[in-house]
Amino acid sequence: MGVRTLSRRAVFLDRDGVLNRPVIRNGKPHPPPSRSEFEIPPETETLLGRLKERGFLLLVVTNQPDVRRGLQSRDEVERMHALLQARLPIDGIFTCYHDDADECECRKPKPGLLRQAASAHGVDVAESYLVGDRWRDVDAGRVAGCRVVWIDYGYRERGPAAEPDARVNSLEAAVAWIAEQDEKRR
Repeated sequence: MGVRTLSRRAVFLDRDGVLNRPVIRNGKPHPPPSRSEFEIPPETETLLGRLKERGFLLLVVTNQPDVRRGLQSRDEVERMHALLQARLPIDGIFTCYHDDADECECRKPKPGLLRQAASAHGVDVAESYLVGDRWRDVDAGRVAGCRVVWIDYGYRERGPAAEPDARVNSLEAAVAWIAEQDEKRR
């Protein structure tokens, strides 16, 4: 059996705060509790389409610890993911349902979820990007070895341990930065 060449590029996308609006409580983001509160901003589809036009796979990597905490059902999370897949040009969704106490390898800031997604889709992580809105995303992307774009909404939580490649204030700015880097690469 031959060695599999990794030549595909991806943009790994966090879910809450990147693809859909989070619920903000006490300055911190939380996932929406139900599909009725799951809001995808109208420009998201167009912005992701720009990345697809550049040949990127779009892979969602999301922590959903409220399932482990008993605050949300796995079925409800999966129904939200079905909405994402129906409305957006996403190639895959990879979810960690654990909490920190589980000490799993898939919960960001650990890189396991990104590695799982990369392996499943034959992605060259070094040629890929991660877009996230929390310190966990930035740190996971850094450890995984991709370039990292932090959408900094000024949440009341600690910052990332690792410095992102770009710090922006919106998904639109993140997509523009990735497009600019892609142009330089060509």
